[in-house]
Amino acid sequence: MRFSFRRRRQAAEMAASVFLFVTVSLACLSISGKLVSGNKSFTIDYQNNCFLKDGKYFQYISGSIHYSRIPRYYWKDRLTKMYMTGLNAIQVYVPWNFHETVQGVHNFTGDRDLEYFLDLANQTGLLVILRPGPYICAEWEMGGLPAWLLMKPNIVLRSADTEYMQAVSNWLAVLLPKIKPRLYINGGNIISVQVENEYGSYHMCDYNYMRQLRSLFRFFLGEETILFTVDGNTDKEMTCGTLQGIYATIDFGTENNISDAFARQRRFEPRGPLVNSEFYTGWLDHWGDQHAVVDSQKVSRVLGEMLTMGASVNMYMFEGGTNFGYWNGADHDNRFRSVVTSYDYDAPLTEAGDPTEKLLAIRDVIKQFREVPSGPMPPATPKFAYGFVTLRKIGNFSSLVKTLSPTGPIQSRYPLTFEQVKQYYGYMLYRTTLPRDLSEPTPLISPLNGVHDRAYVSVNGVYRGLLVRDTTLVMNVTGQQGDTLDVLVENMGRVNFGSKINDYKGLLSNLILGKDILTDWNIYPLDIDGAIAGGWPQSSTALGKEPSVGPTFYTGTLKPNGLAWDTFLKLPEWTKGQVWINGMNLGRYWPSRGPQQTLYVPGPLLSTTMPNNITVLELEGAPAHLRVLFMNRPQLSITPKKP
Repeated sequence: MRFSFRRRRQAAEMAASVFLFVTVSLACLSISGKLVSGNKSFTIDYQNNCFLKDGKYFQYISGSIHYSRIPRYYWKDRLTKMYMTGLNAIQVYVPWNFHETVQGVHNFTGDRDLEYFLDLANQTGLLVILRPGPYICAEWEMGGLPAWLLMKPNIVLRSADTEYMQAVSNWLAVLLPKIKPRLYINGGNIISVQVENEYGSYHMCDYNYMRQLRSLFRFFLGEETILFTVDGNTDKEMTCGTLQGIYATIDFGTENNISDAFARQRRFEPRGPLVNSEFYTGWLDHWGDQHAVVDSQKVSRVLGEMLTMGASVNMYMFEGGTNFGYWNGADHDNRFRSVVTSYDYDAPLTEAGDPTEKLLAIRDVIKQFREVPSGPMPPATPKFAYGFVTLRKIGNFSSLVKTLSPTGPIQSRYPLTFEQVKQYYGYMLYRTTLPRDLSEPTPLISPLNGVHDRAYVSVNGVYRGLLVRDTTLVMNVTGQQGDTLDVLVENMGRVNFGSKINDYKGLLSNLILGKDILTDWNIYPLDIDGAIAGGWPQSSTALGKEPSVGPTFYTGTLKPNGLAWDTFLKLPEWTKGQVWINGMNLGRYWPSRGPQQTLYVPGPLLSTTMPNNITVLELEGAPAHLRVLFMNRPQLSITPKKP
């Protein structure tokens, strides 16, 4: 999802456009009344510029929801709230890497049970607009593409490249047969399927690639399925992103001129319904940003104007959810910028699924165009402030390598990337020795900007400082010949948008210490999540309550109190790191950078009877008090420090 802002509004032109499209909609309604529906159908009436559902005029009012960002336990709650708002459809991305993290191993169980989610939406009374990629953007790690694609050094992503298309074909051969029986025309609830995603914003502009995708989708889903594209509100994007035989739609937000935007869609799709596939109710946050907010009245006003014109609209997002674990994406324009853990998006439903004033304003607009289900809106899920918990230190990273890397190191003369050793996410440790005595501070340099993304440097287990992609390429080191040099590299999420999505992680080039190229590395793939899921570090002996500087693990327990309610974890005066509760990776915290200050903790994750295990990997420096705080409300906005 992206769009280009334009700030021109012309009242007279708008009035004329509204009259035109109301007239067209009435014509569509008139003709649909003469049609007799037999089997279930969903088609485009090009003569009258509208969708037909079972032969009758249909305008969808949809909202985006990402099952991959919401615990399965809450899927029904969120879908019900969307239905009660008056939506008749939802829009859903399918992240390829969420289901095929390891090449050839597919996971559609638990929180990854796409079929269950689609069926649940159907039971709730919601149609589905499906966006299966293979690329999705979505501020999701690598735009949904699996990192193992980068094991092929010459692969050309999002193109007709043979190696890429073979992987895509294999994936779609698994995914699309699951989708076909759930198409509306086959008795399910999927009314349309997107091909690729905002391809016009990518630099390749490879029509042969789009043709091959079209053929694959047609082969698996049939000729009657409505396929569509979505592109940003510029001529360049619409030119490169659209293809004959795939219905062209557009996306834009509250700051755009509606008439101009839909006129642009008309230039590329002269007949058929007007569709805004991503109408932005909010926006994303990067670390170091101000928290993004979009005015509720603007959202409701522009939504009403589009619906009056007869357009079908999807609101992106309706609920954003959370980038649990390592699933956040990143941008790279002038520099690398990682997306925060919360994907709240200032959406009508909060990160925790709570209705907002924005939702109520949207519902009031929808009431003017269709009957909204009667009955009360389901309430917010209960929240609880469990209070402070004091953690204890387990040990610094250098002392725990055997526990966290059970397979041991890979030896290489020069550094290898994450992808080369099949460590796709999280952290990896590079270890070597100092080649000579360094009595004076000596520069450790990443001359080719080869640290992707942050490197935490220690000598003999003592933390010395940071190297950071694009911003900090030099730091000083002292020590004796033979001292152990540890470089812990953090993957902060792969770029999900633009030309730099082939975002390799780790040490991509040599490090230079003074005049020496560092060689003879022991490279440790780290399975931190596996160790924690297996009961570590609760089974380990704590080293006390004194904090350390540099990468260090801490642990503690939240005592049960009979409640398993949603809560929000704040780490006051902690610097940057990762948190696990009862084995689940909640994601990254970085309160010193902001804007996000709390992590969402879903209530079903907590035990009402057993101690709840907390594990924190603090990467830079913990506070002396070693306390964390469980609150009953989120804190997503604070004036951030400059990077």
